[in-house]
Amino acid sequence: MSQATDPEPRKRLRLPRRKASRAVLAVVLVCALALSWSLKDALTYPGDDSTAARLAGWAREHRLGTVVDKLENIRYDLDPPKVGGSLSAAALDRMRKAATAPRTAAGASLPLRTPMRPMVSPALEGEGVYRVLASDRKGLPIVQGTYVRPDADHTSYEAAVAWISTRNARFQLHPGVREPGGSFSVPPNIPKGSRTGLVATWNGGFKVSDGGSRGGFYLAGRTVGTLRNGAASEVFYRDGSIKIGVWGRDVGMTRDVVGVRQCLELMVDGGQVVPDIDNDSTWGATDQSRMFVERSGVGVTAKGDIIMVVGQALTARTLAALMQRAGAVRAMSLDMNRAWPSFMSYDGKLDPADPKPSNILDFENPAERYYNTATRDFVAVYAR
Repeated sequence: MSQATDPEPRKRLRLPRRKASRAVLAVVLVCALALSWSLKDALTYPGDDSTAARLAGWAREHRLGTVVDKLENIRYDLDPPKVGGSLSAAALDRMRKAATAPRTAAGASLPLRTPMRPMVSPALEGEGVYRVLASDRKGLPIVQGTYVRPDADHTSYEAAVAWISTRNARFQLHPGVREPGGSFSVPPNIPKGSRTGLVATWNGGFKVSDGGSRGGFYLAGRTVGTLRNGAASEVFYRDGSIKIGVWGRDVGMTRDVVGVRQCLELMVDGGQVVPDIDNDSTWGATDQSRMFVERSGVGVTAKGDIIMVVGQALTARTLAALMQRAGAVRAMSLDMNRAWPSFMSYDGKLDPADPKPSNILDFENPAERYYNTATRDFVAVYAR
């Protein structure tokens, strides 16, 4: 009975295990190499995105969006936005300058807009007062902006509101090299030679490629994703005009449409904040629609002019309320978190062919963001 352990059977049992182990190791190595290549690509692709933004984008592209959301929630809980307090000296000075600016630009027939009623009372000096951000060759102040505090609790933060005269401007949708990705006849930046008359740019919305926007992207005959009926949509036309509305109700595909950017649903409709503005399933993952974070949105007034809002500490509700207070009758959410919202105006006085960009609020990307290769889609605005 002591001879029951024959060495030969043990060899036959070990060999398959060794082969299996080698096979598993080979698979692990292949996966690790593929993962490292993919991660290296995410960390080195062209553009101004920060390392944190690149890693978060890579994770979402690899179906780790829920992990990113949880990490963002944890970070928010550990460092929530400050309640109370006052604006920085620089922000206060910027508001005061708006209060003393002339109400009509020199020689211009287009006056500055009536001041916006602030969200916080009493108002600070210059709060809600519009100033010139960009003018055309005739001196018309076709891009105007103002600053307000977003709500009565977060008084050390700013939201910026921009207004654009659509009668005096033309609008162009641009793709990004990674969002929506692919090849388009329109470049993923504003190259030299194409900057004369540039007056403004703003960011795109949630990602189309991973379904986050719940809509599609169309440009120059090519579609990424699916243009969804009911989706909030920026629609760009051959004559340079723009409309914002519900796809299939206010706007739709015609032979004059050259671009469409969809993102979620309207936040403001019929001049009112929509009833389900606090519904997380509509505006974000978990409870992110109620987080006071960086957000952006765009809307249209009853006269067809554009309202763009970016803010440092906004919820879905306060973003919608700001756009509605600024005069939007229809408005939609764009992107959120520090890496993505932006609004730049451009001053061509010194060099009309290469106007100087300025951020309306300081976020993560530089003012030259769209002069460089853009990773995500954006809108460029030119004086007519």
